[in-house]
Amino acid sequence: MMTRAIRLLVSDVDGTLVTHDKTLTDGTVAAVRRLEAAGIGFTVVSSRPPVGLRATVAALGLTLPVGAFNGGSIIAPDSTVIEEHDLPEDAARETVRRLEAAGIAVWVFADGRWYVTDPEAEYVPREQRTIAADPVVVASFEGVLGRVGKIVGSSSDIAHLAAVEVELAAALGDTASAARSQPYYLDVTPAGISKGTFLTAMSRHTGIPLEEIAAIGDMDNDVPMLRAAGLSIAVANASDAARAAATHHTRSNEEDGVAFAIDTIVLGRSR
Repeated sequence: MMTRAIRLLVSDVDGTLVTHDKTLTDGTVAAVRRLEAAGIGFTVVSSRPPVGLRATVAALGLTLPVGAFNGGSIIAPDSTVIEEHDLPEDAARETVRRLEAAGIAVWVFADGRWYVTDPEAEYVPREQRTIAADPVVVASFEGVLGRVGKIVGSSSDIAHLAAVEVELAAALGDTASAARSQPYYLDVTPAGISKGTFLTAMSRHTGIPLEEIAAIGDMDNDVPMLRAAGLSIAVANASDAARAAATHHTRSNEEDGVAFAIDTIVLGRSR
């Protein structure tokens, strides 16, 4: 039996909806269909750029707006921009300066493009596969820092990146938000904008109260929406912060955790 009268489910993508190799399983697609057949809406919000959500939108046949850049960009299923926010240029410059000084690979997303200075950086191939787009290689980010939707610092030195996250967040203060979307990705996005504000926007768009919206995620950048939702779910592979913010827990993303949550928590069916 459902614990709440849920009318909309909002899901994170990487680490939650898709598997480690970025696969959207048949089981998850079928579960979303069951959800919609029950009259419950479904959409996604992700740290990915808008172009990186096109395949997910198409595979699931989504009809509601989706959120990119952790909610900094809200787009219609046909990629029409509904709402868009940019980083202040000073915050963008400070972010790039500090990440580069820390020896962390920097990516800048602006003008619908992904800019890099080092195409051989460790996680570039993974991001290419994830968003199905190639980076634009530039000598510096100087020409695009006034139009930035998101900056990413990527590193396999997880402990170092975590320390930089704390330092960068303190340095940026209320000018921007810094949070990891994956253990190896540190996202810097406009201040006051988060996956939580995306839930609020979806509530306005659909007329569904936040109390009747469920959210599911896995990382620290999902915490604002988990806290805002009437029903919140963390997958088994979630960070400690995401698990603590959630009212319910499900299987991991490698075990069709979203599908299991849809059936057992949202729809209240036994499996």
